[in-house]
Amino acid sequence: MPIIRVPAVSGSFYPSSKLELELLIKKLLQRANPDINSPHPRAIISPHAGYIYSGEVAASVYSMINNVSFSRVLLLGPTHRVAFNGMALSHADFFNTPLGDIPLDKQTINKLCSMPDFTFNDAAHQHEHSLETQLPFLQSITNKEFSIIPILISDTDYANTANALSNIIDDKNTITIVSSDLSHFHNYDEAVEIDYCTSNKITSLDKSAIVGKEACGCHAINVLLEAARQRNWTAKKIHTNNSGDSSGTKDSVVGYGAYTFE
Repeated sequence: MPIIRVPAVSGSFYPSSKLELELLIKKLLQRANPDINSPHPRAIISPHAGYIYSGEVAASVYSMINNVSFSRVLLLGPTHRVAFNGMALSHADFFNTPLGDIPLDKQTINKLCSMPDFTFNDAAHQHEHSLETQLPFLQSITNKEFSIIPILISDTDYANTANALSNIIDDKNTITIVSSDLSHFHNYDEAVEIDYCTSNKITSLDKSAIVGKEACGCHAINVLLEAARQRNWTAKKIHTNNSGDSSGTKDSVVGYGAYTFE
C-alpha cells in the first residue's frame, strides 16, 4: 500500500472542495499581472498563510512560472510545529490535496537521506502547512505530471546544504520553491519597514543571513540565497503586502513576499 500524506490544512487555509479550490486559485491567478518579458525563473519564494491572506501574493509569483516547463519541484520550507535540527524528509509516496495526489521523487530522497543532516521525519511533515499550501498552486499552473522533493529545513550550514542540493537545483527540469512568510506580529508600519529591509536583502543576495524575526522560513531562504550567489542568479521582488492589507486589522500583522530568481 502506498503511503499518502493527507492534507493538514485543507478546509482551513484553503477550501477542501476541489471545485471551490480550483475556482479560487483561477481567480487569484487571473488577477495577477505577470511580466511576460521576464526570463523564466529557476526558483521562487512564495508565502504560505491562508489563501484569504496571502493568496494574492502567492498567485503573483506562481503566475510567473505558469508557462515554465518542469517535471520536478524541490520544495523547501520551515517547520512550525515539530522541532528538529537539519533537514526533514518524508517517507510518503504521495502528498495529497483536494486536487489529487502528487508523487514524491523517492529515488532522490533516499539518496539525500544518506547525506549528513538529512533524516526522515514524518512527524514534522504530518501537520506542517508551509509546503502543503504550495501544492494546489503547483497543480493549478500545469496539466503535466510532476514529482516533488519536500524538505523541511531547520538550523543548518547553508553552504553545505546548498551544495548537497546542487545537482537537484541545477537540473533543467526542476524548479526550486521556498515557502516563507516575512515578519510576524508587528503593527502595520513596523512590518512594512522590516519587510522592506528583508526584501532588499533577498534581492541583493546579501551575505548577511536572514533571521527568524525577518522571515519564518529564514533557513530555507538562506539556502536558496547561497545557491543563487554560487550561480550568479539575480533576484527580483514581485509583490509584497501583509495581512493588514487583506484583513483590515493593522495592529498585529504578518508580512508576505513573492520573489523570483533568474
